[in-house]
Amino acid sequence: MIIDFSRFKDWNLLGDLFGGATTAIVSLPLALAFGVASGAGAEAGLWGAILVGFFAALFGGSTSLISEPTGPMTVIMTAVLTSMMAANPDHGLAMAFTVVMIAGLFQISLGYLKLGKYITLMPYSVISGFMSGIGIILIVLQLAPFLGHPSPAGGVMGTITALPHLLLNLHFSELFLGLLTLGVLFYLPKHWRKYVPPQLVALVAITLVSIILFSETDVRRIGLIPSGLPSIKWPHFEASVFMEMVIDGLVLGTLGCIDTLLTAVIADNLTRKEHDSNRELIGQGVANLTSGILGGLPGAGATMGTVVNIQSGGKSPLAAIARALILMFVVLGASQLISPIPMAVLAGIALYVGLNILDWSFLKRAHKVARSPTIIMYGVMALTVFVDLMVAVGIGVFIANILTIEKLSQLQSGDVKAISDADDDILLTEEEAELLDKADGQVLLFYLSGPMIFGASKAIAQHHNKIHNYKAVVLDLSAVPMMDLTISLALENAIKDAIDAKCNVYIYSPNGETTERLEKLGVLKRLPHNAFCESRQSALEQAVGNLV
Repeated sequence: MIIDFSRFKDWNLLGDLFGGATTAIVSLPLALAFGVASGAGAEAGLWGAILVGFFAALFGGSTSLISEPTGPMTVIMTAVLTSMMAANPDHGLAMAFTVVMIAGLFQISLGYLKLGKYITLMPYSVISGFMSGIGIILIVLQLAPFLGHPSPAGGVMGTITALPHLLLNLHFSELFLGLLTLGVLFYLPKHWRKYVPPQLVALVAITLVSIILFSETDVRRIGLIPSGLPSIKWPHFEASVFMEMVIDGLVLGTLGCIDTLLTAVIADNLTRKEHDSNRELIGQGVANLTSGILGGLPGAGATMGTVVNIQSGGKSPLAAIARALILMFVVLGASQLISPIPMAVLAGIALYVGLNILDWSFLKRAHKVARSPTIIMYGVMALTVFVDLMVAVGIGVFIANILTIEKLSQLQSGDVKAISDADDDILLTEEEAELLDKADGQVLLFYLSGPMIFGASKAIAQHHNKIHNYKAVVLDLSAVPMMDLTISLALENAIKDAIDAKCNVYIYSPNGETTERLEKLGVLKRLPHNAFCESRQSALEQAVGNLV
Protein backbone atom coordinates (compact mmCIF):
# COMPACT_ATOMS: atom_id res chain seq x y z
CA MET A 1 0.00 0.00 0.00
CA ILE A 2 1.34 3.46 -0.92
CA ILE A 3 0.14 5.22 2.25
CA ASP A 4 2.50 4.67 5.18
CA PHE A 5 0.12 4.64 8.15
CA SER A 6 2.99 4.22 10.62
CA ARG A 7 3.65 7.97 10.22
CA PHE A 8 0.32 8.65 11.93
CA LYS A 9 1.07 6.65 15.10
CA ASP A 10 2.31 9.68 17.09
CA TRP A 11 -0.73 11.80 16.24
CA ASN A 12 -1.89 14.37 18.75
CA LEU A 13 -5.30 15.77 17.87
CA LEU A 14 -4.95 19.17 19.55
CA GLY A 15 -1.31 19.62 18.51
CA ASP A 16 -1.97 18.58 14.93
CA LEU A 17 -5.07 20.79 14.64
CA PHE A 18 -3.21 23.79 16.05
CA GLY A 19 -0.23 23.11 13.78
CA GLY A 20 -2.56 22.82 10.77
CA ALA A 21 -4.44 26.03 11.63
CA THR A 22 -1.23 27.97 12.22
CA THR A 23 0.39 26.85 8.97
CA ALA A 24 -2.83 27.60 7.08
CA ILE A 25 -2.59 31.20 8.30
CA VAL A 26 1.05 31.31 7.16
CA SER A 27 0.26 29.69 3.81
CA LEU A 28 -2.68 31.88 2.77
CA PRO A 29 -0.80 35.08 1.88
CA LEU A 30 2.05 33.13 0.26
CA ALA A 31 -0.34 31.04 -1.84
CA LEU A 32 -2.07 34.20 -3.07
CA ALA A 33 1.25 35.93 -3.78
CA PHE A 34 2.74 32.97 -5.64
CA GLY A 35 -0.45 32.42 -7.65
CA VAL A 36 -0.48 36.02 -8.84
CA ALA A 37 3.30 36.07 -9.40
CA SER A 38 3.15 32.96 -11.58
CA GLY A 39 0.56 34.45 -13.91
CA ALA A 40 -1.86 31.56 -13.33
CA GLY A 41 -3.97 33.57 -10.87
CA ALA A 42 -4.55 33.65 -7.13
CA GLU A 43 -6.91 30.66 -7.31
CA ALA A 44 -4.11 28.51 -8.82
CA GLY A 45 -1.92 29.38 -5.85
CA LEU A 46 -4.66 28.54 -3.35
CA TRP A 47 -5.57 25.22 -4.96
CA GLY A 48 -1.88 24.38 -5.30
CA ALA A 49 -1.47 24.93 -1.55
CA ILE A 50 -4.53 22.75 -0.84
CA LEU A 51 -3.87 19.89 -3.24
CA VAL A 52 -0.09 19.65 -2.87
CA GLY A 53 -0.34 19.94 0.90
CA PHE A 54 -3.07 17.29 1.22
CA PHE A 55 -1.71 14.60 -1.11
CA ALA A 56 1.94 15.04 -0.14
CA ALA A 57 0.96 14.56 3.50
CA LEU A 58 -1.20 11.53 2.70
CA PHE A 59 1.27 9.66 0.48
CA GLY A 60 4.63 11.12 1.59
CA GLY A 61 7.38 9.78 3.81
CA SER A 62 7.72 12.47 6.49
CA THR A 63 5.69 13.05 9.64
CA SER A 64 5.71 16.83 9.80
CA LEU A 65 6.60 18.19 6.34
CA ILE A 66 4.36 20.94 4.98
CA SER A 67 4.23 21.04 1.18
CA GLU A 68 2.90 23.95 -0.85
CA PRO A 69 3.88 26.28 -3.72
CA THR A 70 7.32 27.69 -2.97
CA GLY A 71 9.38 30.56 -4.35
CA PRO A 72 11.70 28.38 -6.46
CA MET A 73 8.83 26.32 -7.89
CA THR A 74 6.86 29.49 -8.67
CA VAL A 75 9.81 30.97 -10.56
CA ILE A 76 10.03 27.91 -12.82
CA MET A 77 6.25 27.75 -13.24
CA THR A 78 6.23 31.43 -14.28
CA ALA A 79 8.78 30.72 -17.02
CA VAL A 80 6.86 27.62 -18.14
CA LEU A 81 3.55 29.47 -18.32
CA THR A 82 5.13 32.37 -20.24
CA SER A 83 6.75 30.10 -22.84
CA MET A 84 3.64 27.90 -23.26
CA MET A 85 1.35 30.92 -23.70
CA ALA A 86 3.76 32.32 -26.29
CA ALA A 87 3.78 29.00 -28.15
CA ASN A 88 -0.01 28.56 -28.09
CA PRO A 89 -2.18 31.36 -26.66
CA ASP A 90 -5.33 29.22 -26.84
CA HIS A 91 -4.01 26.16 -24.99
CA GLY A 92 -0.93 27.57 -23.25
CA LEU A 93 -2.46 27.34 -19.78
CA ALA A 94 -3.40 23.69 -20.26
CA MET A 95 0.08 22.97 -21.61
CA ALA A 96 1.67 24.61 -18.55
CA PHE A 97 -0.38 22.42 -16.21
CA THR A 98 0.56 19.42 -18.36
CA VAL A 99 4.19 20.26 -17.54
CA VAL A 100 3.22 20.12 -13.85
CA MET A 101 1.76 16.66 -14.44
CA ILE A 102 4.98 15.55 -16.16
CA ALA A 103 6.95 16.83 -13.15
CA GLY A 104 4.73 14.78 -10.84
CA LEU A 105 5.15 11.61 -12.90
CA PHE A 106 8.92 12.17 -12.94
CA GLN A 107 9.00 12.49 -9.15
CA ILE A 108 6.93 9.31 -8.75
CA SER A 109 9.37 7.48 -11.05
CA LEU A 110 12.37 8.66 -9.02
CA GLY A 111 10.69 7.44 -5.85
CA TYR A 112 9.87 4.00 -7.24
CA LEU A 113 13.40 3.67 -8.61
CA LYS A 114 14.66 4.45 -5.08
CA LEU A 115 16.80 7.38 -6.22
CA GLY A 116 15.75 9.71 -3.42
CA LYS A 117 19.04 9.53 -1.53
CA TYR A 118 20.96 10.73 -4.60
CA ILE A 119 18.90 13.87 -5.29
CA THR A 120 20.66 16.13 -2.81
CA LEU A 121 24.16 14.77 -3.44
CA MET A 122 25.49 17.93 -5.01
CA PRO A 123 28.05 20.49 -3.84
CA TYR A 124 26.80 23.25 -1.58
CA SER A 125 28.28 25.88 -3.90
CA VAL A 126 25.91 24.68 -6.64
CA ILE A 127 22.87 24.59 -4.33
CA SER A 128 23.72 28.05 -3.01
CA GLY A 129 24.21 29.44 -6.52
CA PHE A 130 20.93 28.24 -7.99
CA MET A 131 18.89 29.12 -4.88
CA SER A 132 20.31 32.65 -4.89
CA GLY A 133 19.70 32.83 -8.64
CA ILE A 134 16.07 31.85 -8.13
CA GLY A 135 15.79 34.51 -5.43
CA ILE A 136 17.09 37.15 -7.86
CA ILE A 137 14.62 36.02 -10.53
CA LEU A 138 11.71 36.25 -8.09
CA ILE A 139 12.79 39.74 -7.02
CA VAL A 140 13.17 41.00 -10.60
CA LEU A 141 9.80 39.56 -11.65
CA GLN A 142 8.06 41.43 -8.81
CA LEU A 143 9.45 44.85 -9.72
CA ALA A 144 6.72 45.62 -12.25
CA PRO A 145 3.71 44.84 -10.01
CA PHE A 146 5.53 46.49 -7.10
CA LEU A 147 5.70 49.70 -9.17
CA GLY A 148 2.06 49.40 -10.21
CA HIS A 149 2.33 47.76 -13.64
CA PRO A 150 1.43 44.36 -15.11
CA SER A 151 4.44 42.10 -15.56
CA PRO A 152 6.04 42.72 -18.97
CA ALA A 153 6.68 39.87 -21.39
CA GLY A 154 10.13 38.36 -21.61
CA GLY A 155 10.74 37.28 -18.02
CA VAL A 156 13.87 38.62 -16.34
CA MET A 157 15.38 40.25 -19.41
CA GLY A 158 12.01 41.70 -20.42
CA THR A 159 11.61 43.27 -16.98
CA ILE A 160 15.16 44.64 -16.96
CA THR A 161 14.67 46.11 -20.44
CA ALA A 162 11.36 47.68 -19.42
CA LEU A 163 12.66 49.01 -16.10
CA PRO A 164 13.28 52.62 -17.29
CA HIS A 165 9.69 52.79 -18.57
CA LEU A 166 8.36 51.26 -15.35
CA LEU A 167 10.22 53.80 -13.22
CA LEU A 168 9.17 56.78 -15.32
CA ASN A 169 5.51 55.74 -15.18
CA LEU A 170 5.28 54.26 -11.72
CA HIS A 171 1.99 54.41 -9.81
CA PHE A 172 2.72 56.05 -6.49
CA SER A 173 -0.34 54.60 -4.77
CA GLU A 174 0.73 51.00 -5.46
CA LEU A 175 4.38 51.74 -4.72
CA PHE A 176 3.26 53.21 -1.40
CA LEU A 177 1.30 50.03 -0.54
CA GLY A 178 4.21 47.85 -1.59
CA LEU A 179 6.65 49.79 0.57
CA LEU A 180 4.24 49.61 3.53
CA THR A 181 4.05 45.84 3.03
CA LEU A 182 7.84 45.51 3.10
CA GLY A 183 7.96 47.75 6.16
CA VAL A 184 5.62 45.44 8.06
CA LEU A 185 7.49 42.32 6.93
CA PHE A 186 10.88 43.68 7.96
CA TYR A 187 10.04 45.67 11.06
CA LEU A 188 7.15 43.89 12.76
CA PRO A 189 8.28 43.51 16.42
CA LYS A 190 9.76 40.12 17.26
CA HIS A 191 7.38 39.46 20.15
CA TRP A 192 4.44 39.88 17.75
CA ARG A 193 5.94 37.39 15.32
CA LYS A 194 5.61 34.69 17.97
CA TYR A 195 1.83 34.90 17.77
CA VAL A 196 1.03 35.93 14.21
CA PRO A 197 2.98 35.60 10.94
CA PRO A 198 4.14 38.95 9.52
CA GLN A 199 2.84 38.01 6.06
CA LEU A 200 -0.72 37.79 7.40
CA VAL A 201 -0.35 41.07 9.31
CA ALA A 202 0.87 42.78 6.12
CA LEU A 203 -1.88 41.23 4.02
CA VAL A 204 -4.73 42.29 6.34
CA ALA A 205 -3.37 45.63 7.55
CA ILE A 206 -2.24 47.04 4.20
CA THR A 207 -5.42 45.83 2.50
CA LEU A 208 -7.44 47.81 5.07
CA VAL A 209 -5.18 50.83 4.48
CA SER A 210 -5.78 50.56 0.73
CA ILE A 211 -9.56 50.40 1.21
CA ILE A 212 -9.51 53.50 3.44
CA LEU A 213 -7.08 55.62 1.40
CA PHE A 214 -7.68 54.58 -2.20
CA SER A 215 -10.66 53.92 -4.41
CA GLU A 216 -11.17 50.78 -6.50
CA THR A 217 -9.70 52.49 -9.55
CA ASP A 218 -6.54 53.77 -7.83
CA VAL A 219 -4.98 50.36 -7.25
CA ARG A 220 -5.18 46.97 -8.96
CA ARG A 221 -6.76 44.27 -6.79
CA ILE A 222 -7.14 40.50 -6.99
CA GLY A 223 -10.85 40.61 -7.70
CA LEU A 224 -13.34 37.81 -7.28
CA ILE A 225 -11.97 34.26 -7.07
CA PRO A 226 -14.18 31.38 -8.23
CA SER A 227 -15.55 29.80 -5.06
CA GLY A 228 -16.41 26.38 -6.48
CA LEU A 229 -14.31 23.29 -6.92
CA PRO A 230 -11.56 23.51 -9.55
CA SER A 231 -12.22 22.18 -13.05
CA ILE A 232 -10.14 19.42 -14.58
CA LYS A 233 -7.28 20.55 -16.83
CA TRP A 234 -6.92 17.78 -19.38
CA PRO A 235 -3.34 17.19 -20.62
CA HIS A 236 -2.57 19.03 -23.85
CA PHE A 237 0.53 18.56 -25.99
CA GLU A 238 1.83 20.44 -29.00
CA ALA A 239 4.26 18.64 -31.27
CA SER A 240 6.32 21.79 -31.88
CA VAL A 241 7.14 22.21 -28.18
CA PHE A 242 6.80 18.61 -26.99
CA MET A 243 10.46 18.22 -26.02
CA GLU A 244 10.43 21.63 -24.35
CA MET A 245 7.46 20.53 -22.25
CA VAL A 246 9.20 17.32 -21.22
CA ILE A 247 12.43 19.13 -20.31
CA ASP A 248 10.48 21.76 -18.37
CA GLY A 249 8.72 18.94 -16.51
CA LEU A 250 12.05 17.34 -15.62
CA VAL A 251 13.45 20.68 -14.43
CA LEU A 252 10.36 21.38 -12.34
CA GLY A 253 10.35 17.86 -10.91
CA THR A 254 14.06 17.92 -10.09
CA LEU A 255 13.82 21.28 -8.36
CA GLY A 256 10.83 20.04 -6.38
CA CYS A 257 12.81 16.97 -5.28
CA ILE A 258 15.77 19.05 -4.13
CA ASP A 259 13.58 21.62 -2.38
CA THR A 260 11.55 18.91 -0.62
CA LEU A 261 14.37 16.67 0.54
CA LEU A 262 16.45 19.56 1.87
CA THR A 263 13.42 20.68 3.87
CA ALA A 264 12.82 17.10 5.05
CA VAL A 265 16.36 17.01 6.46
CA ILE A 266 15.61 20.21 8.42
CA ALA A 267 12.40 18.61 9.73
CA ASP A 268 14.33 15.49 10.78
CA ASN A 269 16.77 17.62 12.78
CA LEU A 270 13.89 19.32 14.62
CA THR A 271 11.81 16.18 15.30
CA ARG A 272 14.66 13.68 15.77
CA LYS A 273 12.93 11.40 13.27
CA GLU A 274 14.00 10.14 9.87
CA HIS A 275 11.98 10.59 6.70
CA ASP A 276 11.73 8.07 3.87
CA SER A 277 13.21 9.90 0.86
CA ASN A 278 11.79 7.57 -1.78
CA ARG A 279 8.30 7.53 -0.31
CA GLU A 280 8.44 11.32 0.04
CA LEU A 281 9.23 11.68 -3.66
CA ILE A 282 6.27 9.44 -4.51
CA GLY A 283 4.04 11.57 -2.29
CA GLN A 284 5.28 14.81 -3.88
CA GLY A 285 4.79 13.31 -7.32
CA VAL A 286 1.20 12.28 -6.59
CA ALA A 287 0.58 15.75 -5.13
CA ASN A 288 1.96 17.63 -8.14
CA LEU A 289 0.23 15.30 -10.60
CA THR A 290 -3.11 15.95 -8.88
CA SER A 291 -2.45 19.68 -8.63
CA GLY A 292 -1.64 19.85 -12.35
CA ILE A 293 -4.83 17.97 -13.26
CA LEU A 294 -6.95 20.38 -11.19
CA GLY A 295 -5.16 23.59 -12.19
CA GLY A 296 -3.08 24.22 -9.06
CA LEU A 297 0.50 25.47 -8.85
CA PRO A 298 3.25 22.88 -8.33
CA GLY A 299 4.74 22.69 -4.88
CA ALA A 300 7.41 21.19 -2.68
CA GLY A 301 8.40 20.95 0.95
CA ALA A 302 8.30 24.46 2.43
CA THR A 303 10.84 25.25 5.13
CA MET A 304 8.90 28.05 6.85
CA GLY A 305 5.61 26.15 6.95
CA THR A 306 7.34 23.00 8.18
CA VAL A 307 9.17 24.77 10.99
CA VAL A 308 5.99 26.61 12.06
CA ASN A 309 4.07 23.32 12.05
CA ILE A 310 6.62 21.61 14.29
CA GLN A 311 6.87 24.56 16.67
CA SER A 312 3.06 24.72 16.88
CA GLY A 313 2.75 21.11 18.01
CA GLY A 314 2.19 19.22 14.76
CA LYS A 315 3.44 15.68 15.20
CA SER A 316 1.87 13.71 12.35
CA PRO A 317 0.65 14.20 8.77
CA LEU A 318 -2.77 15.02 10.25
CA ALA A 319 -1.47 18.58 10.74
CA ALA A 320 -0.79 19.05 7.03
CA ILE A 321 -4.14 17.46 6.15
CA ALA A 322 -5.94 19.80 8.59
CA ARG A 323 -4.12 22.76 7.03
CA ALA A 324 -5.31 21.77 3.54
CA LEU A 325 -8.92 21.38 4.71
CA ILE A 326 -8.86 24.79 6.43
CA LEU A 327 -7.56 26.46 3.26
CA MET A 328 -10.23 24.67 1.21
CA PHE A 329 -12.90 26.07 3.54
CA VAL A 330 -11.48 29.57 2.94
CA VAL A 331 -11.63 29.12 -0.84
CA LEU A 332 -15.12 27.61 -0.87
CA GLY A 333 -16.73 29.77 1.78
CA ALA A 334 -14.84 33.02 2.20
CA SER A 335 -13.31 33.84 -1.18
CA GLN A 336 -15.13 37.20 -1.30
CA LEU A 337 -12.90 38.40 1.56
CA ILE A 338 -9.85 37.94 -0.66
CA SER A 339 -10.99 40.07 -3.61
CA PRO A 340 -9.97 43.53 -2.18
CA ILE A 341 -6.32 42.54 -1.67
CA PRO A 342 -4.06 44.87 -3.74
CA MET A 343 -1.67 43.31 -6.23
CA ALA A 344 1.11 45.53 -4.87
CA VAL A 345 0.75 43.90 -1.43
CA LEU A 346 1.18 40.44 -2.95
CA ALA A 347 4.16 41.72 -4.94
CA GLY A 348 5.70 42.99 -1.70
CA ILE A 349 5.21 39.61 -0.02
CA ALA A 350 6.71 37.75 -3.00
CA LEU A 351 9.63 40.21 -3.15
CA TYR A 352 10.27 39.59 0.55
CA VAL A 353 10.32 35.83 -0.12
CA GLY A 354 12.82 36.38 -2.93
CA LEU A 355 15.11 38.31 -0.61
CA ASN A 356 14.94 35.47 1.93
CA ILE A 357 15.73 32.84 -0.71
CA LEU A 358 19.08 34.52 -1.37
CA ASP A 359 21.81 32.63 0.48
CA TRP A 360 23.02 35.64 2.45
CA SER A 361 25.06 33.47 4.80
CA PHE A 362 27.29 32.22 1.97
CA LEU A 363 27.25 35.48 0.01
CA LYS A 364 28.63 37.39 3.00
CA ARG A 365 31.49 34.92 3.47
CA ALA A 366 32.20 34.01 -0.16
CA HIS A 367 35.34 36.16 -0.25
CA LYS A 368 36.75 34.23 2.72
CA VAL A 369 36.40 30.70 1.30
CA ALA A 370 38.40 29.00 -1.45
CA ARG A 371 38.29 30.61 -4.87
CA SER A 372 36.86 27.65 -6.83
CA PRO A 373 33.60 27.16 -4.85
CA THR A 374 33.02 30.93 -4.90
CA ILE A 375 33.46 31.08 -8.68
CA ILE A 376 31.14 28.07 -9.08
CA MET A 377 28.51 29.69 -6.85
CA TYR A 378 28.51 33.00 -8.76
CA GLY A 379 28.66 31.18 -12.11
CA VAL A 380 25.65 29.00 -11.27
CA MET A 381 23.81 32.08 -10.01
CA ALA A 382 24.42 33.98 -13.27
CA LEU A 383 23.46 30.99 -15.44
CA THR A 384 20.28 30.49 -13.40
CA VAL A 385 19.22 34.09 -13.85
CA PHE A 386 20.18 34.66 -17.48
CA VAL A 387 20.24 31.20 -19.11
CA ASP A 388 18.45 28.21 -17.57
CA LEU A 389 18.26 26.42 -14.23
CA MET A 390 19.06 22.95 -15.58
CA VAL A 391 22.02 24.28 -17.56
CA ALA A 392 23.25 26.10 -14.44
CA VAL A 393 23.00 23.03 -12.22
CA GLY A 394 24.47 20.71 -14.85
CA ILE A 395 27.50 22.90 -15.54
CA GLY A 396 27.97 23.65 -11.84
CA VAL A 397 27.88 20.00 -10.79
CA PHE A 398 30.17 19.01 -13.67
CA ILE A 399 32.83 21.60 -12.83
CA ALA A 400 32.58 20.97 -9.08
CA ASN A 401 32.95 17.21 -9.61
CA ILE A 402 35.93 17.68 -11.93
CA LEU A 403 37.68 19.81 -9.30
CA THR A 404 36.84 17.26 -6.60
CA ILE A 405 38.13 14.40 -8.72
CA GLU A 406 41.35 16.30 -9.36
CA LYS A 407 41.89 16.75 -5.61
CA LEU A 408 41.07 13.10 -4.93
CA SER A 409 43.46 12.03 -7.69
CA GLN A 410 46.26 14.00 -6.08
CA LEU A 411 45.54 12.37 -2.74
CA GLN A 412 45.20 8.87 -4.23
CA SER A 413 48.45 9.21 -6.15
CA GLY A 414 50.16 9.07 -2.77
CA ASP A 415 48.43 5.74 -2.09
CA VAL A 416 50.00 4.12 -5.15
CA LYS A 417 53.55 3.07 -4.20
CA ALA A 418 56.22 0.94 -5.81
CA ILE A 419 59.53 -0.01 -4.16
CA SER A 420 62.34 -2.43 -4.93
CA ASP A 421 64.18 -2.16 -1.61
CA ALA A 422 63.10 -1.62 1.99
CA ASP A 423 62.28 2.00 2.78
CA ASP A 424 59.73 4.06 4.71
CA ASP A 425 57.18 4.33 1.85
CA ILE A 426 55.64 0.96 2.72
CA LEU A 427 55.56 -0.47 6.22
CA LEU A 428 57.27 -3.89 6.00
CA THR A 429 57.90 -6.62 8.52
CA GLU A 430 61.49 -7.54 9.23
CA GLU A 431 61.16 -10.71 7.14
CA GLU A 432 59.66 -8.82 4.18
CA ALA A 433 62.42 -6.20 4.30
CA GLU A 434 65.09 -8.96 4.29
CA LEU A 435 63.46 -10.61 1.26
CA LEU A 436 63.44 -7.34 -0.72
CA ASP A 437 67.08 -6.69 0.16
CA LYS A 438 67.93 -10.24 -0.90
CA ALA A 439 66.27 -9.63 -4.30
CA ASP A 440 68.92 -6.98 -4.99
CA GLY A 441 66.56 -4.67 -6.87
CA GLN A 442 65.09 -7.36 -9.13
CA VAL A 443 61.66 -7.51 -7.45
CA LEU A 444 59.15 -4.63 -7.54
CA LEU A 445 56.61 -4.40 -4.72
CA PHE A 446 53.54 -2.62 -6.08
CA TYR A 447 51.31 -1.46 -3.21
CA LEU A 448 47.87 0.20 -3.42
CA SER A 449 45.84 1.38 -0.43
CA GLY A 450 42.37 2.85 0.11
CA PRO A 451 39.41 3.03 -2.30
CA MET A 452 40.70 3.32 -5.85
CA ILE A 453 38.76 5.33 -8.43
CA PHE A 454 39.73 6.37 -11.95
CA GLY A 455 41.70 9.43 -10.82
CA ALA A 456 44.53 7.18 -9.58
CA SER A 457 44.97 5.38 -12.92
CA LYS A 458 47.61 7.88 -14.08
CA ALA A 459 49.78 7.17 -11.03
CA ILE A 460 49.47 3.41 -11.66
CA ALA A 461 50.50 3.87 -15.30
CA GLN A 462 53.56 5.91 -14.28
CA HIS A 463 54.76 3.11 -12.00
CA HIS A 464 53.98 0.16 -14.28
CA ASN A 465 55.96 1.70 -17.14
CA LYS A 466 59.08 0.63 -15.22
CA ILE A 467 58.03 -3.03 -14.90
CA HIS A 468 60.32 -4.22 -17.71
CA ASN A 469 63.30 -3.33 -15.49
CA TYR A 470 62.40 -6.11 -13.01
CA LYS A 471 62.21 -9.90 -13.05
CA ALA A 472 59.24 -10.19 -10.67
CA VAL A 473 56.37 -8.01 -9.51
CA VAL A 474 54.39 -8.42 -6.28
CA LEU A 475 50.99 -6.72 -6.49
CA ASP A 476 49.67 -6.04 -2.99
CA LEU A 477 45.94 -5.18 -2.95
CA SER A 478 45.31 -6.07 0.68
CA ALA A 479 44.45 -2.48 1.63
CA VAL A 480 42.08 -1.84 -1.31
CA PRO A 481 38.44 -2.19 -0.17
CA MET A 482 37.06 -1.31 -3.61
CA MET A 483 38.18 -0.21 -7.05
CA ASP A 484 36.35 0.93 -10.14
CA LEU A 485 36.61 -0.35 -13.69
CA THR A 486 39.24 2.20 -14.74
CA ILE A 487 41.62 1.06 -11.98
CA SER A 488 40.94 -2.58 -12.88
CA LEU A 489 41.88 -1.88 -16.49
CA ALA A 490 45.01 0.00 -15.38
CA LEU A 491 46.08 -3.04 -13.32
CA GLU A 492 45.23 -5.26 -16.28
CA ASN A 493 47.64 -3.26 -18.44
CA ALA A 494 50.33 -3.51 -15.75
CA ILE A 495 49.91 -7.29 -15.56
CA LYS A 496 49.93 -7.64 -19.36
CA ASP A 497 53.11 -5.56 -19.61
CA ALA A 498 54.74 -7.72 -16.94
CA ILE A 499 53.80 -10.92 -18.76
CA ASP A 500 55.06 -9.55 -22.08
CA ALA A 501 58.35 -8.55 -20.39
CA LYS A 502 58.79 -12.13 -19.05
CA CYS A 503 58.33 -10.76 -15.55
CA ASN A 504 56.74 -13.08 -12.97
CA VAL A 505 53.59 -11.70 -11.31
CA TYR A 506 52.41 -12.52 -7.77
CA ILE A 507 49.22 -11.10 -6.33
CA TYR A 508 48.07 -10.75 -2.75
CA SER A 509 44.39 -9.82 -2.77
CA PRO A 510 42.42 -11.02 0.28
CA ASN A 511 39.41 -8.85 -0.62
CA GLY A 512 36.98 -11.04 -2.58
CA GLU A 513 35.32 -8.14 -4.36
CA THR A 514 38.63 -6.77 -5.61
CA THR A 515 39.76 -10.20 -6.81
CA GLU A 516 36.43 -10.81 -8.55
CA ARG A 517 36.76 -7.51 -10.39
CA LEU A 518 40.15 -8.61 -11.78
CA GLU A 519 38.92 -12.10 -12.63
CA LYS A 520 36.03 -10.75 -14.70
CA LEU A 521 38.50 -9.01 -17.01
CA GLY A 522 39.98 -12.40 -17.96
CA VAL A 523 43.61 -11.33 -17.84
CA LEU A 524 44.27 -13.47 -14.76
CA LYS A 525 43.76 -16.58 -16.90
CA ARG A 526 47.19 -15.88 -18.38
CA LEU A 527 48.81 -16.17 -14.94
CA PRO A 528 49.93 -19.50 -13.42
CA HIS A 529 47.83 -21.02 -10.64
CA ASN A 530 50.36 -20.00 -8.00
CA ALA A 531 50.13 -16.30 -8.89
CA PHE A 532 47.71 -15.67 -6.01
CA CYS A 533 49.40 -15.85 -2.63
CA GLU A 534 48.11 -16.12 0.94
CA SER A 535 50.18 -13.20 2.23
CA ARG A 536 52.55 -10.51 1.06
CA GLN A 537 55.45 -12.33 2.65
CA SER A 538 54.51 -15.51 0.79
CA ALA A 539 54.40 -13.57 -2.47
CA LEU A 540 57.83 -12.06 -1.82
CA GLU A 541 59.24 -15.49 -0.94
CA GLN A 542 58.05 -16.95 -4.27
CA ALA A 543 59.27 -13.91 -6.20
CA VAL A 544 62.74 -14.05 -4.67
CA GLY A 545 62.91 -17.86 -4.82
CA ASN A 546 62.21 -17.93 -8.57
CA LEU A 547 64.84 -15.37 -9.51
CA VAL A 548 67.28 -16.75 -12.05
